[in-house]
Amino acid sequence: MSSENADAGSVNDEPVWDVVVVGAGPAGASAAYAAAVAGRQVLLLEKAELPRYKTCGGGIIGPSRDSLPPGFELPLKERVHAVTFSLNGKLSRTRRSKRMLFGLINRPEFDASLVEHAQKAGAVLRTGTTVSRVEQHGPAVPDRRTVAVVLSDGETLLARAVVGADGSASRIGAHVGVKMDQVDLGLEAEIPVPPTVAEDWAGRVLLDWGPLPGSYGWVFPKGDTLTVGVISARGEGGATKRYLEDFIARLGLAGFEPSVSSGHLTRCRSEDSPLSRGRVLVCGDAAGLLEPWTREGISFALRSGRLAGEWAVRISESHDAVDARRQALNYAFAIKAGLGVEMGVGRRLLAIFERRPALMHAAVTGLRPAWNAFADIVRGSTSLAGLVRTRPIARRALDVLDRKQAVAADAADERESAAAEDGTPEVGTPR
Repeated sequence: MSSENADAGSVNDEPVWDVVVVGAGPAGASAAYAAAVAGRQVLLLEKAELPRYKTCGGGIIGPSRDSLPPGFELPLKERVHAVTFSLNGKLSRTRRSKRMLFGLINRPEFDASLVEHAQKAGAVLRTGTTVSRVEQHGPAVPDRRTVAVVLSDGETLLARAVVGADGSASRIGAHVGVKMDQVDLGLEAEIPVPPTVAEDWAGRVLLDWGPLPGSYGWVFPKGDTLTVGVISARGEGGATKRYLEDFIARLGLAGFEPSVSSGHLTRCRSEDSPLSRGRVLVCGDAAGLLEPWTREGISFALRSGRLAGEWAVRISESHDAVDARRQALNYAFAIKAGLGVEMGVGRRLLAIFERRPALMHAAVTGLRPAWNAFADIVRGSTSLAGLVRTRPIARRALDVLDRKQAVAADAADERESAAAEDGTPEVGTPR
């Protein structure tokens, strides 16, 4: 219950939590931890029982590692020192590093460990609990400083602030009015392999630039299991499935039975999408926060979750709507100044990659500065935004590619207009 109402114990005989966090993935667990270590009364709600499986490659890059709670021990299944790049199965080249590039985890273990840290900090966990909606006005809300969290069984919980971290199909995001401008379909298989196959992949991952605009595939080894997946724009479900099947067959893995086959949608927010409404904040996938080009989401979840938890504490302390709004705007500014800038660069790279994947492949496999930049980003020594900001050659290269992309887009528009005039449909134009 609310720390300042601890003596009274309730509002209208109902306990009031300082912060209620909806969703116990990396974003929600990070938010709950951040609010709990600040000494607030925090309730963490999760609809599933933990641990639970999540479709995810499980790559832990530098920004993810740096955003973990103090003392957190990563349950690494593999330490990656080499990356094989291929262009739709061709022109393969492996780049190696003496230093570890990034680590690989299984999400059930990783998420459960994050939740344990939040609990040790003082957060209370409730699993098997589905949130139906949140209300900030109406008979369920005793005053303007309180948010009602209504569960699917009709129970109502009260909070001074709410953090929505309930995934890409977020009900809290719908309440806030989150808008998405990029939706992609990811398909993945967890494939157990014999030791002889596992040895071939030890310490090495594969990234394959795929046949569909903006698509790519991956192989992430985790002991005796290979996580194999592909991702591309939504609307190409059949083609994406064929890409995965062809990818697995090309790798010589078609004879092994997957232990899990799954799929999910990733969603990137529009630049003008809200991040709050009243005393409710959203973070992670619920806010559409992930890197648009690679669709990497764990680091965005951890970082945005921590910020959401910190600002939710401030909102819980706000005595009126004006101050709560001010704190919510500060949260939005913190997100946009950091993760938002990275997403902007990612959008530019995706637009180029969609039209010229061979150029990206040639750069990262043939140019040492490009490989070094890749290594620095995944290790966490820099970010996409930092790379463009601090390295003039990267900024100039991206500007040149932007101009070429604009010229190509204009040419495509002219072809479409000409085709429309003569009645001939234009085909094969990327999204």
